Amino acid sequence: MMEGNMKRCILISFLIFTTIQTMMVSAQHPNTDNVITTGSLFKEMIDMKALARYPDPNYRMVQFSSYDHRSQVPNGPDWFANSDGFGGEPIPNFEEVLKAPDESGMGEYLMADLKGPGAIVRLWTASISGKVRLYIDDMQRPLYEGKADPFFRKPYDVLSNLKAIDADCFRKTVYQCDASYAPIPFSKRFRLIWIGNVEEIHFYQIQARLYDQDVQVVTFKSDDIDRYADVIDNVTKALSDPDAIIASGKQDHVQRFDETLAPGVRQKMLSLDGPGAIERLSLRLLADDMDKALRQTVLSIACDGYPWGQVQSPVGDFFGAAPGINPYQSLPFTVEADGRMTCRFVMPFRDSLRIELENRGGQSVRVSGDVLPADFTWDAHTMYFRARWRVDHDLIASNRAVQDLPFLMARGKGVYVGTSSILLNPASVPTPGGNWWGEGDEKVFVDDNTHPSLFGTGSEDYYNYSWSAPDIFYFPYCGQPRNDGPGNRGFVTNYRWHILDPIPFEKYLGFYMELFSHERVTGFSYARIGYHYGRPGLVDDHVPLTGEDLRSLSLPEDWHPAARGAARGSIFYPAEELLINHESTEIGEGRLWADGKILVWKPKNTGDRKDFRLPVDHAGRKRVVMTAALTPQSGRIRVLLNNKPIATEDRPIDLYCPHRILLRNFFFESVELDAGEHTLSLEYVGAEHGLHSPEIGIDFFWVQTREK
Repeated sequence: MMEGNMKRCILISFLIFTTIQTMMVSAQHPNTDNVITTGSLFKEMIDMKALARYPDPNYRMVQFSSYDHRSQVPNGPDWFANSDGFGGEPIPNFEEVLKAPDESGMGEYLMADLKGPGAIVRLWTASISGKVRLYIDDMQRPLYEGKADPFFRKPYDVLSNLKAIDADCFRKTVYQCDASYAPIPFSKRFRLIWIGNVEEIHFYQIQARLYDQDVQVVTFKSDDIDRYADVIDNVTKALSDPDAIIASGKQDHVQRFDETLAPGVRQKMLSLDGPGAIERLSLRLLADDMDKALRQTVLSIACDGYPWGQVQSPVGDFFGAAPGINPYQSLPFTVEADGRMTCRFVMPFRDSLRIELENRGGQSVRVSGDVLPADFTWDAHTMYFRARWRVDHDLIASNRAVQDLPFLMARGKGVYVGTSSILLNPASVPTPGGNWWGEGDEKVFVDDNTHPSLFGTGSEDYYNYSWSAPDIFYFPYCGQPRNDGPGNRGFVTNYRWHILDPIPFEKYLGFYMELFSHERVTGFSYARIGYHYGRPGLVDDHVPLTGEDLRSLSLPEDWHPAARGAARGSIFYPAEELLINHESTEIGEGRLWADGKILVWKPKNTGDRKDFRLPVDHAGRKRVVMTAALTPQSGRIRVLLNNKPIATEDRPIDLYCPHRILLRNFFFESVELDAGEHTLSLEYVGAEHGLHSPEIGIDFFWVQTREK
């Protein structure tokens, strides 16, 4: 009997111990769907289906930034003020001055103080001096105190270590250009303080979710990287190649179509019965003039009998890389070199869905594509995917008459999930300093807020890069798949997808971007899409697309580089006018090139040279600049001035660029030059393997007088 009681006591003790252990493990590794953890936030980074349902648990999106804090009254006197982080602003670009500057200029400033459960979902900086001090929840000692710049760019690198995960893949996917999407959840409070000199540079953006008070959030800990290593690796792997990994539907259910549309024809491509969703949509157009076809073939996707599509957009613009075919890969969109374009935004419908295409141009267009349907249960949280394109032609971009351009004004309930800007910038200055179009801030009004819930610091900052960079780049959530150049001249396209940082709205959303350029530019064209989901009944400010909207755009017929902005003090020389020996050269024509012409040299052997007479009008310190073409046929060259390498580093300049034709400046180190004629030489040093007829395209040279 005693033996039986003892066994019973041991069993009870074991059960109690096991229960306690289970509770402790559950607290550390919660599995409840409504519990927010570092791991659950990582899972959201690739969960395209979750975007199609209104967030549950609910949250609101907030942003703190170094925007010019004089901008308080919409359309008031300082609404377009632009002192936003260079230093020396009229008033500090922070929420509060915590400690006035001392004799050395160092002070303490509140960047953000968030109370309640939440999560940091995006950080960005172009450059920031000083230090930051981070407190989470009730901690008395900071979780991090150190240099501000690495915290904003690579927060997990300073908060923990990445030994347990594929760090290389992580840094290429979670850290995107100048932004970080490494989530930092907190259960009670997030407080960030900047310690620095406000006369020094301090650009920043902090974006966070704030959940309802009853939502359980597990605060970030430095060992979360180890705890969720498998999740993190799976997510970053998917982000690195979404075409191979993001597709959970039944591939044998793919439905295909292939039609030729005559001019003026509108035709249904496919229809589906619900409930269900499209998990993937792919299209490819073929036409004699692809740029025109991609702008003048209009895609319409209408759900549940709606007479006008929730999606209405030119095909090329919808996929975020217009004009033309500009290959890139992101999480929701991919454009391939052969013209196949894929969308992975999930599109639910309750009863029916139809896809129609209309040829609004003057040529026949062949359209092929396929759809991957998926099961989807329609409920009270389900939303329609919406993307309704708009454009303004013949705008005047200016640094004086700045204006807010509406991307989306929507009344109802929904979630904002992405933005693309498709521009024609016909500026004449050949440098970003002078032809930059994007000084303007994004301003996002949510629900009843009379001041923007998100107020940015510049268009490129919103798109996760900085300093007017003309680079071609693409990441899972942001990119610049087209930028003709030189600088930011010509056709430019930027995108940003709000996947971890979507913007929910219960009643209203107004998304604006300032059109704020370095100088006055006429003939500016600005097309854009505000991608979003909306519950039935949502209304927006969309207007019908006209033939004028869809007109074919071209660069100005002739342009000559202007010696203004960062090009001031320059004299420009067409390359063909300086050429000494014309053998193996020809003149190419096109609107991308200055004065409509470009010198094309076709070297035959490694070591071949082309010499140019370079005049210098008066002695002094000069910078020589070469403006050259990057093309799929281009090779590599060395540049010499008076038979000496002129580049800062004596290494070849590679002009090869697959799939694109770009115009780029190559700035060489400043040198002292006497007045008179000098010899500038290009030496061919090779090309990509398999490139049998390489070309070197030189548009113009310039000589810029530099101050000593």
